[in-house]
Amino acid sequence: MKNNIVIGLFVLICFILQSTVFQALSFGGIAPNLLIVLTAAFGFMRGKKCGLLVGFFSGLLVDLFFGEVLCFYALIYMYIGYGNGMFRRIFFKEDIKLPMVLITVSDFLYCMVCYLLLFLLRTRFHFPYYFVHIIIPEIVYTIVVTIALYPLILYVNGRLEGKDQRSERSFV
Repeated sequence: MKNNIVIGLFVLICFILQSTVFQALSFGGIAPNLLIVLTAAFGFMRGKKCGLLVGFFSGLLVDLFFGEVLCFYALIYMYIGYGNGMFRRIFFKEDIKLPMVLITVSDFLYCMVCYLLLFLLRTRFHFPYYFVHIIIPEIVYTIVVTIALYPLILYVNGRLEGKDQRSERSFV
């Protein structure tokens, strides 16, 4: 129960930071997507179910405050969290390459789905412009922020797993 509360607070803090502090630090209207970092990280660190739930609640917050359609972003974040959860078996805490690649791919897929469903279906065919001026800068900015945020997520996950292991040992 405490793990769920800590993860929920982490989602809330990342949402608040993403929608306030990092909007003020945006470059050309581009801000990093902390919720993608958090969803992907908890997905490959804790598995499909945790990634799915973190993604759903992250996306739901975005939907409630900024979305035009309820559960649009929640669905995208859920798929990203679940997809990253499939990589739990090959995740090692010491290796930073896999998390960086997965977060990059997750952010790219997020941007592509948003482009396809929000712009292309409205007959806005400016993909080269969107790709160069929005997708690439957001991915780069997200990766730069990930370098600072990922060790904190890894530390929190280690503490949560440590509590899980201690409670399992005391139960048996």
